[in-house]
Amino acid sequence: MNTTQPTNQPERGKPVPAPPPVTPEDASSQALAEALRSSFGLVKFVMLLLVAVFFASGFFTVGPQERAIILRLGKPVGEGEKALLGPGLHWSFPYPIDEVRKIPITEIQTVRSTVGWYAVTPEQELAGTEPAAGPGLTPGVDGYLLTADQNIVHARAVLYYRITDPIRYVFGFAQPESNIVHALDNALLYAAAQFNVDDILVRDVAGFREAVRRRVEELLARHDLGVVVEQCDVESRAPRQVRDAFNRVLQAEVTRAKLLDEARSYENQVLSKASADAAAIVNAAHSERTNLVATIAAEAARFEQLLPQYRLNPQLFELQLLTETLGRVLANAQDKIFVPARADGKPRELRLLLNREPVKPKTAGSGQQ
Repeated sequence: MNTTQPTNQPERGKPVPAPPPVTPEDASSQALAEALRSSFGLVKFVMLLLVAVFFASGFFTVGPQERAIILRLGKPVGEGEKALLGPGLHWSFPYPIDEVRKIPITEIQTVRSTVGWYAVTPEQELAGTEPAAGPGLTPGVDGYLLTADQNIVHARAVLYYRITDPIRYVFGFAQPESNIVHALDNALLYAAAQFNVDDILVRDVAGFREAVRRRVEELLARHDLGVVVEQCDVESRAPRQVRDAFNRVLQAEVTRAKLLDEARSYENQVLSKASADAAAIVNAAHSERTNLVATIAAEAARFEQLLPQYRLNPQLFELQLLTETLGRVLANAQDKIFVPARADGKPRELRLLLNREPVKPKTAGSGQQ
């Protein structure tokens, strides 16, 4: 069975129909199309500008006293020392792709510890005033330290440190500053337990401060935080509730120290005078000894010289010495009577005429007989 299929081919001999006429767009449609094309172009320009600004914002500068580390999705770019960026201009993907952390390596960092300090507002701190002292300390609000003699004292510290190992400081711990504060808190509590309250407040303030610093350095070295301590300042005060009693004790300590200083000064004066007097006596004794020895030596030498003469005529020598001696002894006597002993040893008879006529004084006009 033959079937005929319709075809789209025109029949032979018949003319081909013309296409339908094109309808021209109206003016509003053309304006809308032009506006859309302009808007798309402006949006493309703005997007390109935003992309350029986005990437340009990745430039950053590292100062001469800083080091920087790029964290890409939380992980450092590079390993070890290669992860540290030196001074100069650098680029990284903007946040949140990359995060730049700058680390001051020479700038002094500061942390404070108030674990042993009472509650005070910033306004009171700036004004230099204190809150009123209540009947006691408020747990959880007022901090304090226990001393070795079981007393209570308030103390706070300021620690100045410098970063020496940026890699260890940044990646070794999640919050390195908090760890340093905890180490400072521990040092205050530990050092206070080694000192008496009088030593902390008056007698050994420098020793207590040095003990806090040594403890901080020990803890930082033990945990290897990559920092070095530059300075540690500690301020200590007595509890406000018993401060008057502490002040009286302090005044007594000052008076005691003053009296001790005066006593030591007087002791030094007495000892100095006694030493000077002793030195003078010793010097005089040495001088007297030297003179005595010299005199005895001179007399011995003279005796050695006179000994041969004595041996030649002892009686004449004795008489000469006796005459010289009597002359010295009777130098101020008005009348001198000398009765030598007899050679045969018999006594001599001496008759003195008493109540004799006084000698008449000579006058100026009297002549000499």
